[in-house]
Amino acid sequence: MLGRYRILLLDAAPGDLLGVELERLLGHGLAVTLNLRRVTDRAGARAAWGGRVGFTDFDPFDEVALIAETLRDGGHQAVKSRSGVPLRAAFLAATAGDAAASGAAAVSGAAGTATGALRVIGRAGAGTDHVDLAAATRLGVAVTHTPGSNADAVAEFALAQLLALTRDLAGHNTASHRGDWRSPAAPARALSELILGILGPGRIGRALAGRARALGMTVQGLGRTPAEGDGVRRADSLAELLATSDVVSVHLPLTARTRGLVGRRELALLRPGAILLNTARGGIVDERALADALRDPGHPLAAAAVDTFEHEHAAFDSPLFGLPNALLTPHVAGMTRSAMAEAAVRCADHIAALLDGRPDGVPVANG
Repeated sequence: MLGRYRILLLDAAPGDLLGVELERLLGHGLAVTLNLRRVTDRAGARAAWGGRVGFTDFDPFDEVALIAETLRDGGHQAVKSRSGVPLRAAFLAATAGDAAASGAAAVSGAAGTATGALRVIGRAGAGTDHVDLAAATRLGVAVTHTPGSNADAVAEFALAQLLALTRDLAGHNTASHRGDWRSPAAPARALSELILGILGPGRIGRALAGRARALGMTVQGLGRTPAEGDGVRRADSLAELLATSDVVSVHLPLTARTRGLVGRRELALLRPGAILLNTARGGIVDERALADALRDPGHPLAAAAVDTFEHEHAAFDSPLFGLPNALLTPHVAGMTRSAMAEAAVRCADHIAALLDGRPDGVPVANG
């Protein structure tokens, strides 16, 4: 029985999806501790789930508190996050210190008896850059995630960004609220006149490509998995993609190789009037270089839409603040009901399978 395993939900699914997630975890026989910090109706959650789950209330971005809560009452064998709470080497060393020595490391798929050691980290989402994967591997902690669960949601959001910027919806909205009947200085180009360059044509990139092509756009991509079979031309280099695209949309994971991939030199290669979209990770695009480019009226970059930042949540800060040609949103591209429900359920299933020693078919980022 999985009941011997305890899981700490650092940030549960929102609204009524909380019930979907909790039922799935409980259905697997897991003992659940729910962190109420980001639950909107805390009293309601206590009333509905008291007696079935345990409760705590702390800031998961406070590493000291995070370690203490993960170790509380004998420890939790799994933690789950959806907002990318940093899980660094110090956290892993404190909570998983004896996982490797126990011979029950979840990475190996061996089902062992429960100990206080952390064995599994689950991410209800695709990215795992918030976890120190090397430390997790060294300590025998499996890091599972849900790649593709929000692909359609993010693709739709990127398309919304594209439409908002190409038609200057924010500018017209601001002017209209002031009672200013403003006509554009020059007519906007139709989507069919634009070339969309997708940097990283994986699940999300391919979903965006299909939608863009349906609207008449020419699409090209650069990445390890080019979607040429879907009518997407393959660019030979990053320089070529940037220099030949009217709109560039970033869909890469944040790794040591992609951090800072798009900086001053790369931005200077863009076509005059180009637009940049980033729904991937903030560290991929140099925000300072991006802000400087947007401030420069002579720069080829005309506008950018950014949903992901180098510093997020309580530490949210960016040199892009206040720029009228920067459309900023707080990492919400993947937050549709269907995407979040799928991510929560899949993550619960993955965690339970790994704890039970059934790793086949479970995506493990450090496996």
